[in-house]
Amino acid sequence: MIAGRPALATLVAAALGACCVLGFAPFDQWFAVWPAPTFALGGLLLLWQNTPDPRRAAWLGLAWGAGFFLCGVSWVYVSLSEFGGMAPPAAAAATLAFCLYLALFPALVAYLYRRYCGVQPAGIDSQPMADAFLFAGLWAIAEWLRGTLFTGFPWLAIGYSQSPPSPLAGWASVLGVYGVGFILALIAGLLARAWRRPAAWTGILLLLAGGALLRAMDWTQPQGAPLKVSLLQGNVPQSLKWDPRRLPLSIDTYLALARAHPAPLTVLPETAIPLYFNEVPREVLHGLTAHGSALVGVAVSTRDGGYSNGAVALTPELAVSAYAKRHLVPFGEYPPPGFAWFFRFARIPMSDFTAGPARQAPLDIAGQRIAPNICYEDLFGEELLDALPAATLLINLSNTAWFGDSLAQPQHLQIARLRAIETGRTMLRATNTGMTAMVHPDGSIAAALPPFAAAALVVEAQGRSGTTPYARWGNALALLLAFCACIPALRRRN
Repeated sequence: MIAGRPALATLVAAALGACCVLGFAPFDQWFAVWPAPTFALGGLLLLWQNTPDPRRAAWLGLAWGAGFFLCGVSWVYVSLSEFGGMAPPAAAAATLAFCLYLALFPALVAYLYRRYCGVQPAGIDSQPMADAFLFAGLWAIAEWLRGTLFTGFPWLAIGYSQSPPSPLAGWASVLGVYGVGFILALIAGLLARAWRRPAAWTGILLLLAGGALLRAMDWTQPQGAPLKVSLLQGNVPQSLKWDPRRLPLSIDTYLALARAHPAPLTVLPETAIPLYFNEVPREVLHGLTAHGSALVGVAVSTRDGGYSNGAVALTPELAVSAYAKRHLVPFGEYPPPGFAWFFRFARIPMSDFTAGPARQAPLDIAGQRIAPNICYEDLFGEELLDALPAATLLINLSNTAWFGDSLAQPQHLQIARLRAIETGRTMLRATNTGMTAMVHPDGSIAAALPPFAAAALVVEAQGRSGTTPYARWGNALALLLAFCACIPALRRRN
């Protein structure tokens, strides 16, 4: 038995965590999107139920998390070493420390689950349904905590693995990504703990059927005529972008793409032009707006002498409105308190941004009300809801060149697919190196450019009005469900 061999159990737990990554992009084929995460979570639960005490279960949870995050967010090392200028040993140590911190959340789930599901074998087997619900509830709460504490890092929340064609994707319009994660964990728990009970199989079928029915529902309605949009992908190498001598490379690349692919709205990615907006020559702005309006990712000076990571909307007459990024990336866009020393090891340009206001009105551009979000911000689904229901389109501006040819780009597009379902809005993405794409409100990808190519994606984007249940309630429904799922096991323990 694995339970009697701690070293083997640890290796199996780490392997299960690594296996779970197969449910995420770019591995998310139809045969892996549902079975891989379900198998990984169910296998972990079986390890826990055969573990004699909560502390050993927590160790297995930590091992699972280490395998999961070291494989799934390995691009952190690429960002720090290849583009951040950090020495490889220091970058490896920082990446390991970060992934071990993230692994603490599965470890916390393990400790609490093993403590409250009972310690003696008879107690464990007496209430398998309640144990499955406890597991799902704890998992969802822990993922929400991971996405909230210390500004949050919700990347690879398990619900993202259920992007279409998974039938569970439909639950995102009601419960959001954490609710989808709850349902996936519940299915894994039922399969691992209660597979001999007909009620478990009935519940699984109902959850799958419910998701499929919700996918077919249209919560929002078309607003106005479709808008032709040109999404520009400059593919400017990160190693050259911040070299002042190579500034013409960025400007000329995007001007050429804008001229070759005219549209009523042209969108440039995050910091496409590596200048402050007030430093951009007017002839460049006129070139970008020669055929209509433009939305440009560019740093914007603030009144107090700082600068924000911005998205500036321009009309052909050069009337200006702007959005300032509100959720900044710690260590990448600002030094957290006590961590100024970090930047002695990493050379990251523009690493002291000022956050924008928490609530900002959508930008009126080309007949639509557009809510921009910049790079990392689209990880925080509840924060995007502040612009709804007023916003008719969502546009993400990103520069994922920081992560090279890694898993970050397809994973980021997968995140955008869940945001589109949650909000019932079309999500447009303009990126420097990929993945530039248009995502329909049902989470399907309408069109996408190949990564690492200088090109433009011209699409017809339909604005939407209306509100999904998730847009109305945010994460509250998923958290309420998660807490309620824990009650039977907690009452039994008391």
